[in-house]
Amino acid sequence: MSVKVLCVAGTRPNFVKVAALMRCLAEHPLFRTKLVHTGQHYDADLSGIFFRQLRMPVPDIELEVGSGSHASQTAEIMRRFEAVLEDEQPQVVLVVGDVNSTLACALAAAKFSLREPFDWGRGSRSRPIVAHVEAGLRSFDEDMPEEVNRKLTDAVSDLLFVSERSGLANLAREGSSREKVFFVGNVVIDTLLAARAGAATSGILDDLGVGAGAYGLVTLHRPSNVDDPGALRGLLSTLDEIASRLPLVFPLHPRTRRRLEEASLSLDPSRWKLTPPVGYLEFVRLQSEARVVLTDSGGIQEETTVLGVPCVTLRANTERPVTVSEGTNILAGTSRDGILRAFDEARGMPRGGRAPTFWDGKAAERVVAVLAGELRDTRLLSLEATG
Repeated sequence: MSVKVLCVAGTRPNFVKVAALMRCLAEHPLFRTKLVHTGQHYDADLSGIFFRQLRMPVPDIELEVGSGSHASQTAEIMRRFEAVLEDEQPQVVLVVGDVNSTLACALAAAKFSLREPFDWGRGSRSRPIVAHVEAGLRSFDEDMPEEVNRKLTDAVSDLLFVSERSGLANLAREGSSREKVFFVGNVVIDTLLAARAGAATSGILDDLGVGAGAYGLVTLHRPSNVDDPGALRGLLSTLDEIASRLPLVFPLHPRTRRRLEEASLSLDPSRWKLTPPVGYLEFVRLQSEARVVLTDSGGIQEETTVLGVPCVTLRANTERPVTVSEGTNILAGTSRDGILRAFDEARGMPRGGRAPTFWDGKAAERVVAVLAGELRDTRLLSLEATG
């Protein structure tokens, strides 16, 4: 008998994290793993191409939830995932990141009673073990929906896998038991390092007509930046000043494209290269060769740190402070003066830097090793040995 793990992903950033975990779980004889795709990101640009390029297996289970308000989407994921738990009876539910899918599936699993209890290293268990990868990150911005998801997911999880040292301090301050916290590093970087060779062959720069080091890369998708027409107009006005000095490539998230259209905002094509969302390999190439990256994404702060590319974060806070203290990230805020100052600083930075502790391509291996250690001496294995 093996240990059944349900690995949950729902959005484009989740797929990057899950890809490394799925590979390592598949290589370990203890685990029988199924991939659950909640469908929080569901179109070909945000979902399908990532599965192909990351060589991920086709999801075993698709919830096909789609978009909706935070409350309705979270509730619908919980409702559909509860039925999956009933059918699959997993011993472990592995969730990643901080999106609605993360919280919804963690909460559903934490309250679900299995038909057959099992033993693990910490005693008898009648509910699935909930493991949260990327635990402990905090922006301390209570208006950020992801902050709520992070805190609540950590509160109901049994095993907390931490990507940077700030997460250890945050969890300790919040009273998490030290026995459930493991510092393993960053699974995002596992996928990034594995993809660099493939990304280097991408022809995306030629397709867009830009040269290495001769453009900036922009991403915007945070509701606080794009949902308010006034805030979006102000950000784009400032970025357009930058575009007059350095051409900007802007892959448009569907949410951002809708907001641009609703606000009747247009960008000068002589300074901007607007594209639909691009594949993972194409985006890694764009990051790698950019002079500066300007973003409101947490994951991009991490990737640019390891790639050694200067990054300007268009937010007043970050849940990934190691990207500032050890990486290439500069917190700019969203004011014109703050962004322009940060851009000038970033443009003058040398490329390079050092990777934070355990951002070495082996984080998923550490996660799987901990899971195996926690479950190895259980009744499941003794039954296998005697059966």
